[in-house]
Amino acid sequence: MKILFAIVVLGFTACAEKQKEVAQVSKSNQPNIILFVADDHGTDAIGAYGNPVIKTPNLDQLASEGVKFTNAYCTSASCAASRSVILSGKFGHATGSYGHVHDYHHFSTYDTETSLPVIMEKSGYETARIGKYHVAPEKVYHFNQVLEADPRNTVEMADACADVLKSDKPFFLYFCTDDPHRGHPFEPEQWDTPNSFGNKKEGYKDVETVIYNPEDVLVPSFLPDTKQTREEIAQYYQSISRIDQGFGKLMKMLQETGKADNTIVIYISDNGMAFPGAKTTVNEPGIKLPCIIKDPTKGTKGTTNKAMISWVDLTPTILDMAKIDFKKEQFHGKSFNSILNKTNPEGWDEIYASHTFHEITMYYPMRVVRSKNYKLIWNIAYRLEYPFASDLWASSTWQSIYRHKIEYFGPKKVQDFLFRPEFELYDLSKDKNELDNLAYKDKFRGVLELMKSKMKKFQKETSDPWMIMWGHDASLQGSGVNL
Repeated sequence: MKILFAIVVLGFTACAEKQKEVAQVSKSNQPNIILFVADDHGTDAIGAYGNPVIKTPNLDQLASEGVKFTNAYCTSASCAASRSVILSGKFGHATGSYGHVHDYHHFSTYDTETSLPVIMEKSGYETARIGKYHVAPEKVYHFNQVLEADPRNTVEMADACADVLKSDKPFFLYFCTDDPHRGHPFEPEQWDTPNSFGNKKEGYKDVETVIYNPEDVLVPSFLPDTKQTREEIAQYYQSISRIDQGFGKLMKMLQETGKADNTIVIYISDNGMAFPGAKTTVNEPGIKLPCIIKDPTKGTKGTTNKAMISWVDLTPTILDMAKIDFKKEQFHGKSFNSILNKTNPEGWDEIYASHTFHEITMYYPMRVVRSKNYKLIWNIAYRLEYPFASDLWASSTWQSIYRHKIEYFGPKKVQDFLFRPEFELYDLSKDKNELDNLAYKDKFRGVLELMKSKMKKFQKETSDPWMIMWGHDASLQGSGVNL
């Protein structure tokens, strides 16, 4: 009997060891993943996206070695709200992540939610973050390691990641810069002084200061081409060149570890450039963003992908890349891993956006559906004046128009910028600056109703509390009583 028991025990032990060995082999096949997130960087300022002036050789190299998406969108052009979506795979209106988390804004994700780093940690990944965090609570967005470095010096940040890159386990590195966000003070002593965008006269250690002539920069078509705008864009470019150098350092360090061939690298931004008409809006310059992905396991190089993808898709995509099982209904987004190596895949021609707050004093909920060329914006609080983020209001770019009572801000009337209709419908194939509102034209009544129906369906499927604004629909509202 004792002999039989010993045999059984040995059998179980051998089986357990075999399972452990299989698990270790499986984990060794899992790729490392680096998610590099810039702060307020639009597609307007990367060489790979067509800007011949700005110097971004390392990001351009990433595009030449991977896939560049030309229809990638955040869901809200606001730092904290966007980052909550990136790490949760759900729209902020469903998780309580309505706006900023810091200071008195205090918006926070429900503590019942589960995030990407927590799932990856449970699946055997070493998870580490460095730089801008801007989500809460920590319990939901927990990382194994929190690395410290100056978030304006991406070279220093890269150096701080050395041990993570050498990890014995597969790693997920969440690398978030403060660049090219506007720098403090937002309101200068002299109104027409350009914001620094984090740049310093003395520069940063181990970073080459790349200075741009305001006369040479490219002014996006939605902005006024003024002296002040050009001076601020020159500062913005300088900040981005600093990002590029740190990114290049990180890639060099990765190469030196010998792990580059099994590491997926993703470069994105949380929202568009920090200028009026982009950041905090749901207009294209605010939500259409860079997305460059190098997946050496797929062998796709130097390609352009036209699929419409969204930051709500990032969590399921990264889990898919990491070979981690998940239930599709767990997220609002869907994995685009399978179409990474395609140019114009079918079925990827619709995205949604959802913005409610930036700062707590900026209540202006907007919902968006973009379906092929058509885009519908619902300005739920359209009776209010469009609110300004504190840094954008103080910008010399805006003040140069506002102080001199100039009628137009770029191609749009200031009056139309500040006071918006309830619905805006645009055909982006003919109207990239979103100026010709088709929503109130009889010819497009059918398109408007179709887009409204898509929006309502989206809101219902993602548990959007603002559905109540459609005819006081309270179907998502609870009893108001805690039982």
